[in-house]
Amino acid sequence: MDQTARHLQLLTETIAAVNSTLDLEEVLGLVASKVADALGADACFVYLYDERADELVLRAAHGASVELERRPRMRPGEGLTGAAVAERSPVMIAEKAHLDPRFKHFTSVHEEEYESILAVPILAREKLEGAMNVRTREARAYTQGEIDLLSALAAQVAQSIEHAKLYAQAQRRVDELEALAEISEAVSESLYLEESIDQIVKTTMKAVRATRTALLLEDGQVAWSAGEPGTHTVQVPLRWKRRVIGQLVCERNTPFGDEDRALLGPIAHHAAVAVEHGRAVMRGLVAQEIHHRVKNNLQTVASLLRLQAQAAEIDPQQALSDSVNRILAIAAVHEVLTEQRDDDVELAALLDRLRAMIVQGLGSGKDVATELEEVALAGDRATALALVFTELLQNAFEHGGEHVRIALAQENGSVRLTVADDGPGLVGEPKGTGLSIVRALVSDELRGQIEMSSGPGLRAEVVFPA
Repeated sequence: MDQTARHLQLLTETIAAVNSTLDLEEVLGLVASKVADALGADACFVYLYDERADELVLRAAHGASVELERRPRMRPGEGLTGAAVAERSPVMIAEKAHLDPRFKHFTSVHEEEYESILAVPILAREKLEGAMNVRTREARAYTQGEIDLLSALAAQVAQSIEHAKLYAQAQRRVDELEALAEISEAVSESLYLEESIDQIVKTTMKAVRATRTALLLEDGQVAWSAGEPGTHTVQVPLRWKRRVIGQLVCERNTPFGDEDRALLGPIAHHAAVAVEHGRAVMRGLVAQEIHHRVKNNLQTVASLLRLQAQAAEIDPQQALSDSVNRILAIAAVHEVLTEQRDDDVELAALLDRLRAMIVQGLGSGKDVATELEEVALAGDRATALALVFTELLQNAFEHGGEHVRIALAQENGSVRLTVADDGPGLVGEPKGTGLSIVRALVSDELRGQIEMSSGPGLRAEVVFPA
């Protein structure tokens, strides 16, 4: 009666402790420690049954050093614990358990140091949930009462494990929905693909507790999260309309389980949708921006042609040549904007490109010296400056001497463009359609001023706010 009362008290205390939490890992850890204490065993091992793989997987251990990164796995019927599962009844060996022909050795668990074993299946209404065993380093024959106690503990623990597994599934579902909601929010709030990708990476990293996460797209675009590389990696393809458009890569220092992979699947799907959505938005924005730029450029070309047509004296060949150069200057700015996909234009590279174009067009063999600082200007203002520069440089080539100097500098919030030559300089008041265009562009588009001075040669200086 004393032993029965003691066993009943141990059973009650163990079940109360196990039922104090719904966290599966905590439940299994409590099962291992409480069962070992209840039976006075040196170690306790708790296995869960993976129905899809038809395997028993070690999930918790007490009193033993186990490399959980290499969790022991066995099928029902394998090993002494697997035999208890296959037979649906306890298996007890008092000594030299490792010499039993049914014994299965695992390098990550040093079971040869234990003499005895008592293993029982964990069943919930005949449904297999797992198995557990207790081990002692000294030979020990378990009494029928102790076998019944472990069987009773297993039966009660089965319900706790089942509830914890249901809670874990619900928690994973919550984590999945939260991750997907964050991704959807990021995609809906941002019009830029890079921002969406960064948010997907950060959300995925948090969802699976990864040390590092990356989104690798087939076009070569890569987004890595901040963090350290892990020893374990999982890669999930991003599929869009039966086509793989990239990979979601996660790293951490613990193995990725089936639950992690199940969570990463929907995340990868939403990531693929987000990427394609972002690309579609960007294509629309790019098309809209190109349409806007082309429309503005055509309007500028039309205005320039009207000014040329209104000139008092027109040399048709010269007028056509000037118009071609102006259109090419506009095209150069458009090309730069399209290449770099930015709203600003680096003027040094643009002016150098225009210089080469004009030299080639005129076949000029003059000596050209350039001092061009790095200055960025918005696209519409860059177009105006390109037209101004083209007119001034073309004038220097046609009317100047053998040497031309071009300078671009930024200081005190202003940009200064200088085109100077060593020719005869000004004779009277400067005039002409080209100069009229330059003055209008400097005043209206650049909100600046132009000064032209002689002696020796001609020096044109355009100053406007940066």
